[in-house]
Amino acid sequence: MKNWNCLLCGVGGQGTVLAAKLIAYAAMKKGMQVRNAETIGMAQRGGSVVSHVRYGAQIETPLIPEHSADVMIAFEPAEAVRCLRYLRENGVIVVSRKAVKPVTAVLSGEDSYTGTEMLDYLTQNFSHVQIVDADGICQACGSPKVLNIALLAAAAKSGGLGITPEEIRQAVTERLPQKFHAINLKAIDIICKGAETL
Repeated sequence: MKNWNCLLCGVGGQGTVLAAKLIAYAAMKKGMQVRNAETIGMAQRGGSVVSHVRYGAQIETPLIPEHSADVMIAFEPAEAVRCLRYLRENGVIVVSRKAVKPVTAVLSGEDSYTGTEMLDYLTQNFSHVQIVDADGICQACGSPKVLNIALLAAAAKSGGLGITPEEIRQAVTERLPQKFHAINLKAIDIICKGAETL
């Protein structure tokens, strides 16, 4: 059984920690050993959130060594660039197109950051980059809270996660309250049809 390393990164409030827990749950359902850790810092104030999820036959430690992540799920373009040191050679990057302006930029009135330069850097320097249209999916589902599930589905569809989209669907229905099932399953369906990714 192969060991898998998945790094999730974003900012506070985007659902990064929940996404990590769903990956861990799906991996445990497959009989894998799982280790998970978060670095959340000032997450509640819009700061960086990084979740490490390692799973497979035998996992000794929860933190992913640098240059070892099979897949990075980035909820924000700048956070993707910030965490590149964890990605292995030819690793998969699944990143949301939507930029989240840092608190410092908002407070200072600086509004030039759009995330475009970060996305350009990723696509020009890495061969396995999938950009997810976060706004399009959230609008189609009628909620901004489906971003984490959409990114999980995209990572699963890429093959870099070692977990299938169907196993993500199962984790959603078994771990989330029923009132959230419909919109999250819709997000997975949109990703699986390939309508909202580039």
